[in-house]
Amino acid sequence: MNIMFVSVTERTREIGIRKAIGAKRRTILIQFLSEAAALCLMGGIIGLAIAFPLSLIVDKFLPTAMPVSVVFISIGISLVVGLISGFLPAYRAAKMDPVEALRYE
Repeated sequence: MNIMFVSVTERTREIGIRKAIGAKRRTILIQFLSEAAALCLMGGIIGLAIAFPLSLIVDKFLPTAMPVSVVFISIGISLVVGLISGFLPAYRAAKMDPVEALRYE
């Protein structure tokens, strides 16, 4: 969530320009929500890429398994976490006044 707040703050001028030329709140909200979801999704995939080889190493000493259902559940959870943690910054970005956003710097 903190990363998305920083992203919104750094891109305040861009948000102001988009709103000034007619972007709707919904489009800005969707843009930031999709960025948050993609960020968390990449984190989930990287986590799985690290966990799978480690589970193969541990499998030599202890019986382990990584069923496909667990993989899909973990990807889904990381996606949901991205949407939940990205909602407040995205809502804040969508609510910005274009004049104040253009004046920001």
